[in-house]
Amino acid sequence: MVRRLVLGGLGAVLVGVGLLGFLAHGERGATSSAPAYNVFHLGFGLLGLGLAAWGDPAAARAFFVGFGLVDLYQALASHQHWFPEALFRWTRTDDLLHLVIGAGLVVAGAAF
Repeated sequence: MVRRLVLGGLGAVLVGVGLLGFLAHGERGATSSAPAYNVFHLGFGLLGLGLAAWGDPAAARAFFVGFGLVDLYQALASHQHWFPEALFRWTRTDDLLHLVIGAGLVVAGAAF
């Protein structure tokens, strides 16, 4: 039950981040509001919400670990100027969030 709540909460936060990014489009903020980055957040947020509703423990663990690894990749890709840097236009705040949240999700996925 806790796993489903955490996954649903994460999914809702990701959807919110994606929507807020579109509302702030063009404004310089602490985090990127690039359209592709917003779509990325919306897509993974909806996936997280769907997996939370489905309730399969293995799928939830896979999402936590998988999305955590994607977050860690984004931090590295930003630093190394790898794909999709030009599309997502990360900021230093994004990099820090990716490191902290990515590591936390990988640990949570392994522990849940």
